[in-house]
Amino acid sequence: MKILGIGSRINHSEYGFGVVTNVDSRQYWVTFQENGLETIPLNDEFETIEAVENEVDAVSFMDLESSLKKILRQWSDVTEISPIADKWKKGTLILQPEDSNLSNKEIPIDTFFHKIVMVRDRIRVMEQKINASKTLDDQDKIDLQQYITRIYGSLTTFNVLFKVKSDYFVGTKSK
Repeated sequence: MKILGIGSRINHSEYGFGVVTNVDSRQYWVTFQENGLETIPLNDEFETIEAVENEVDAVSFMDLESSLKKILRQWSDVTEISPIADKWKKGTLILQPEDSNLSNKEIPIDTFFHKIVMVRDRIRVMEQKINASKTLDDQDKIDLQQYITRIYGSLTTFNVLFKVKSDYFVGTKSK
């Protein structure tokens, strides 16, 4: 039995997709996408997605965390953490109808912002799936990418909510 090294990616029938974060004489310590950190016996049944050689050099926790985040972003639709701008924290979005007989709708901005981030992340996943598609030809991919760019452009109004400019929606840039 060959021992997997730290950073190996596996798919376990019970826990799902995970990355080996530590190995000892009896078990793997695996961080699973859905179930967090679990230990599994070295001889447990699982599919090896990518095996990493068991090396003597230790990897820092920061390197491991960075790698795990990159892998999870690439292989799932995990929502990336995007901070809301400080001035909007704990604020309220008020939707006021023209008819004063109707009541306003108040939504916590944090809730609204979370939904905007989820929309952005799902568009990114769709974009990745389009680009990786084996059934679409290049022209179809280009056409769909143009629609996605226009969708991002339609959402630029919400950039005011983001704390970090690199999280902004970006549509077609004018020359």
